[in-house]
Amino acid sequence: MTRPIDVPRNARGRRTRSAILTAARALLEESGLEALTMTAVAERVGVSRRGIYLHFASRTELVTALFDHVAGEEGLHASVDRVWRAPDALAGLDEWARHLARYHPRVLAVDEAVRRVRAYDPDAARHYARAAASQLAHCRRLAEWLAAERRLAEPWTVETAADMMRSLVSSDLVSALLDERGWSREELGDRLALLHRRTFALPRDLSG
Repeated sequence: MTRPIDVPRNARGRRTRSAILTAARALLEESGLEALTMTAVAERVGVSRRGIYLHFASRTELVTALFDHVAGEEGLHASVDRVWRAPDALAGLDEWARHLARYHPRVLAVDEAVRRVRAYDPDAARHYARAAASQLAHCRRLAEWLAAERRLAEPWTVETAADMMRSLVSSDLVSALLDERGWSREELGDRLALLHRRTFALPRDLSG
């Protein structure tokens, strides 16, 4: 495990750290995770390699911080929080679908870079496993919510519903519909919501 990543307390240190992470994201999106080295980031930022190591002790630490930085920039936690603030499981399922359409287009380039090299890049594999586990946990929580309200459609169980929902957290699906088929994000969210409802949930009048 990597040690906890310390955020600088002074303004100058925070600005430098932010510049490093911004440069790292740009390199990843332009050239892939394989191009993300301490030297390349240092050159992009305009500091020495030692300057990078003052903030991140290793590439692994930099990459870990980068993925957290991207999630923060793109509002991952606020987007998911809207799911759990929904008034009931059906509304939560709708909001989950809209979260997929709202958040995932913003990180497609990052996700594609990770998936391309995760078979041989340990940092990419670690992030992929962490993200997949988090997504599955959210899907299981949704399935449990549906089951608790007697709205989980047959023949789904909590586990099989969670597995299938997790399979729909797909960058290929998002990219194909937005980029290839020309759907808007609003259309994607509405149609994913319909797909999730028709597939996993009983209608309100059949859930009693």
